[in-house]
Amino acid sequence: MNPVPAADASVPGSDTPVLRPIPTPSIDVVIVNYRSGPLAISCLESLAAERTPGLRLRAFVVDNASPDNSATVIEQAIARHGWDWARLIHSPVNGGFGAGNNLGFAAVLAQETPADVVWLLNPDTRVMPGAAKALARFIAQMPAAGIVGTGLLEADGAPWPHAFRFPSILGELERGLRWRVASRLLARSAVSRRMGGDPAPVDWVSGASMAIRREVLEAGLRFDEGFFLYFEETDFCRMARAEGWQSWYLPQAVVLHISGQSTGVTAKDAGRRRMPGYWFDSRRHYFLKNHGRAYAVVADMAWMMAHATYTANRMLARKPQVDPDRLMFDFARHSALVPQGRRGRLRASGRG
Repeated sequence: MNPVPAADASVPGSDTPVLRPIPTPSIDVVIVNYRSGPLAISCLESLAAERTPGLRLRAFVVDNASPDNSATVIEQAIARHGWDWARLIHSPVNGGFGAGNNLGFAAVLAQETPADVVWLLNPDTRVMPGAAKALARFIAQMPAAGIVGTGLLEADGAPWPHAFRFPSILGELERGLRWRVASRLLARSAVSRRMGGDPAPVDWVSGASMAIRREVLEAGLRFDEGFFLYFEETDFCRMARAEGWQSWYLPQAVVLHISGQSTGVTAKDAGRRRMPGYWFDSRRHYFLKNHGRAYAVVADMAWMMAHATYTANRMLARKPQVDPDRLMFDFARHSALVPQGRRGRLRASGRG
């Protein structure tokens, strides 16, 4: 590390301050890529601008067995730009978001000097100027903060100031009803939480831009690879809280996020496409793992009854359908109400 002098007046019998070295803040970035080579390169370009004498920054791009030429494109860009601070890691399989990041964690911790902070970024992000330094400074000043999420901008530059509460039965009821009166009454249970302009503790943050204190990983915390995609960061923040760490939202560090470019699920132009099965499977796994089957069944029933009520009201008001196609059918098919073996038979018959 590059030492930065700082005054220390603690030497007895002397009025002259003695300079002591303060370590330079450091960040290791992990980017899990799948079929998003040009976007990952754009993300690296934004990180290159964050590498200043006051901050040590390195990057690890984990390519999750992309079937296109993403890995080659990224490797060529790293060589062309002379980014000796960036490295590509080839995953032999696409194990999902959590598995890819776990590979990145292993690479980070295998270094002689792992960074103080491990920053997870989606390939479809661009870091806004000063975000890395703001993130490193905040984590250094907040020893209880194990996880920190940044402020996010949408593709058009509009702020997306949201963090989240852990999912619950009442939260599923609020999410399904989409009724203003119910949302006011259940505001403290709603999963999505609109944030202000000050740092604040939260339940969990978006994995699109999520920083983790190195000590959290050194203690053995990893993503549950039972989640292929979605809900894994929710579960990770929950596991961190159980170990005594706090999760924080930091709006002073800002990242542009072109949402859903790899999966199409959260993209603004996703339209009426059906939700992929792995979203429902991840949701089911989260509730079963953290609350048990009885709670998961009640949570599923709460959402389905609420969604049926919303749909009836929408049809009576003759409003257009905006949900993904066959949403209720797909939800019920992947619900905790359906035994695991039955779900397997449905898939084998081509209906799963």
